[in-house]
Amino acid sequence: MTSPTPRRRPGGRTARTRQQVLDATLAELGEHGYDGLTVEAVAARAGVHRATVHRRWGDVGGLLADALDAAGDDDWQPPDTGSLQGDLAALNREIQDSLVAEPSITAALIAASFRSERAELAQRRLWEDRYRRCEAIVDRAVHRTELPTHTNARRLLVAATAPLYHQLVLLHTPPDPDLPDQAARTAVLAAHAGAFTDPSPDGSAQ
Repeated sequence: MTSPTPRRRPGGRTARTRQQVLDATLAELGEHGYDGLTVEAVAARAGVHRATVHRRWGDVGGLLADALDAAGDDDWQPPDTGSLQGDLAALNREIQDSLVAEPSITAALIAASFRSERAELAQRRLWEDRYRRCEAIVDRAVHRTELPTHTNARRLLVAATAPLYHQLVLLHTPPDPDLPDQAARTAVLAAHAGAFTDPSPDGSAQ
């Protein structure tokens, strides 16, 4: 849910080459978009031979997929402010920052996922990873008795963060500094009313 930047790892020449190529891929995508992304440009920017890139990644779809998969290897964790609304608002601010950055790698990768099947599949894997990590926000809120026991974490997280993507990615509206907090507050009010509560095993809502 934040700007995907592959984590730098210690390693030998192969690891360093991979990092150089993935960094170059994201830089080229951010500057030129999917239509301007080429294996040749990535290779030149990374300082490696294009045959190396073709052999390991095949095409731009392979480059994007690996960059997205590498982003899932980071140690990012969702905010922990001590309250559900605070956590969701802080998460939304991170999302907004990543979407309004110049260039926005996050927005460019979202756009590219509609053009490349391999990038789309990798994007889904990254989203699953981010949602799984963010379930901690809901688990903590349930533990603090801020939420009903059977609150569906995924549905709540989608409701809290969706306005950011709708406004900034779909509508291309100017960033609103109040939107992260407003979206979080709306989702929390709905959650308190049981809008995201799944039935308990006995069939009742809790």
